[in-house]
Amino acid sequence: MLTLAAISGFLAVALGAFGAHGLKTVLSPDMMAVYQTGVLYHLTHSILWLVVSALSVFDPENPWLKRSAVALAVGVVLFSGSLYLLTMTGLKTLGMITPVGGVSLLLGWLMLAIAGRKLLALQAEGSERTKT
Repeated sequence: MLTLAAISGFLAVALGAFGAHGLKTVLSPDMMAVYQTGVLYHLTHSILWLVVSALSVFDPENPWLKRSAVALAVGVVLFSGSLYLLTMTGLKTLGMITPVGGVSLLLGWLMLAIAGRKLLALQAEGSERTKT
């Protein structure tokens, strides 16, 4: 999970630089804004994915952390990937995929919230053991 998060972050930075330097004169301002939205969500959720992988060290059996990581990965591919492809190809039908990716990103956040509750319960349980 950590390796994939790092690769995703690397790709987000690389694609952001490519957009800023290589696409600046090719894309219209509107399409450049769409591309930049893809990069922003890609990078933001790569960082979140990194956090999820770090949290899994504390509770490796927490299924919600794994589900969150998967949902975030799917979300980045579908949301940002569809925006990248839309700007490069001009195929407007790719825009129908973007909301599916957005829902997947939302689910990733929701699953992380559930995982957080489980982590707090685990921490409380550990605190109780130390008191006795």
